[in-house]
Amino acid sequence: MHDEREHDRDRPAVRASGLVKHYGNVRALDELSIQIPAGTIHGLLGPNGAGKSTAINVLSTLVDITQGTAEVAGFDVSRQADRVRQRIGLVGQTAALDEILGGRQNLLIFGQLLGLSRRDAKRRADELLGKFSLTEAADRAVSTYSGGMRRRLDIAVGMILDPVVLFLDEPTTGLDPRGRTDVWNSVREIAARGTTVLLTTQYLEEADSLASQVSIMKAGRIIAEGTPNDLKRQRGGDRVEITAADQAEAIAMRDALNTADTSASEEAAVELDEATAVVTCPATRGTGDLATVVRKLDAAGITTDDIVLRRPTLDEVFLTLTEKEDA
Repeated sequence: MHDEREHDRDRPAVRASGLVKHYGNVRALDELSIQIPAGTIHGLLGPNGAGKSTAINVLSTLVDITQGTAEVAGFDVSRQADRVRQRIGLVGQTAALDEILGGRQNLLIFGQLLGLSRRDAKRRADELLGKFSLTEAADRAVSTYSGGMRRRLDIAVGMILDPVVLFLDEPTTGLDPRGRTDVWNSVREIAARGTTVLLTTQYLEEADSLASQVSIMKAGRIIAEGTPNDLKRQRGGDRVEITAADQAEAIAMRDALNTADTSASEEAAVELDEATAVVTCPATRGTGDLATVVRKLDAAGITTDDIVLRRPTLDEVFLTLTEKEDA
């Protein structure tokens, strides 16, 4: 167990600058820089091939850096790799569990492989089975576990040495909604106990739900970062969305709303999607603008049961940012 969490709160748990990684002619990381405060969950977001797994592999000392520098838990990943490995947990995309054995036996074996005595490994296994709600299934073969249970056990293995930093590489890929929710709850509990979590994911909802900071990757580099709400504001802020009964009603709504006090600028004009009969207008004042829209429609004699104040999703942010990169 390590006490770095207590006295190193002011030092970033992960700090990387100008990371480059070549695989032959492929530049998997392209001047990637990132800084993660201690005790937080940081989401590394991007599509397949963006470089997320390569970044995890470099920071966890599994592969060498071609260029640049990185520190994890205060130690250089190139010059002090052994010290880094003593302070991290790594959960890859593929579970490394023995399907024939039970959850308890898997934890015992991994604990002893990681240098714990049999007694300490047993104690730690019991602790982790409780923390990850696996005690009742502890002696059942892993082959009988649900996808969410297997993933929680896999994360428990990564927590055996109580790491200062935990790397999770796409932890919920392939899980059903219940399994994803269970894993999310486990990740939140890990961070609440002081462990820093770097999470890679293709699921924007996952990053939005878990991470206090998000870095969006494309082609080996970070193209945007900030809190989920900061990134959503970059997309253009909140908006009111009204679904009309038909196209004619949608046109009438647009005309009623497309006035100076509803549309502050040409870029923020009321929009109409004729295919779906959905009218959208900016809502820089949040619920205040929602009330304004309702009053305008009422004054025009238009009623609707389907009106909602909507914030951009991270999916929309990602698409907007990557479209700009491709332009």
